Amino acid sequence: MGVLRPRSTSDLVAGLIFVGLGAAFAVGALGYDLGSLLEMGPGYVPFALGLLLAALGVATVAKAYVAPDTAPGEAPRDAGSDAPRDAVPDDEGGARRAGTQDVERHDAEAPDPRPLAGIQWRPTVAVVAAVAFFALTIDALGLIPATFGTGLLAALARPGTNPLRALIIAVGLTLASWVVFVVLLQLRLDLFGDWLGG
Repeated sequence: MGVLRPRSTSDLVAGLIFVGLGAAFAVGALGYDLGSLLEMGPGYVPFALGLLLAALGVATVAKAYVAPDTAPGEAPRDAGSDAPRDAVPDDEGGARRAGTQDVERHDAEAPDPRPLAGIQWRPTVAVVAAVAFFALTIDALGLIPATFGTGLLAALARPGTNPLRALIIAVGLTLASWVVFVVLLQLRLDLFGDWLGG
């Protein structure tokens, strides 16, 4: 029985990161009072979000063994057709060309045996840095600055994002966090931490 190899290394790495971060958040939240659904304690939301992130990671890992990476601009292959639609091999030369194209297509669909091949490092590093920044600064900077910095780092995960768009995303995420956690859920969170005189 052969070793089961992932068909998408980038999904595998991203899924494992999500599982690790989600588990860390959930375990850390157990040190606070969880409360109940109607009377949420300070650890309820981090615990729930940690479980959701871990579940998303498990789904991403499962996807890594099912769906292969798709190159940008690559058209999906027609499952019912092995030969190109515009090429009908009516002679020996045409049949040879069609056979060569089938071999090339098969080689392109084969998973890369290199363990870190296909990983998009920019979004991976940006997302990990954003989560780490929030975890390390939420107490010292407070909710507003920590969320703003997290949103700014996360926005940079997408290539081609200009500074104005990144600022808009960070401001929107900060306002949404303030409305949800402070206004609606009425959690006692410091908007500005000790480093900023809060």
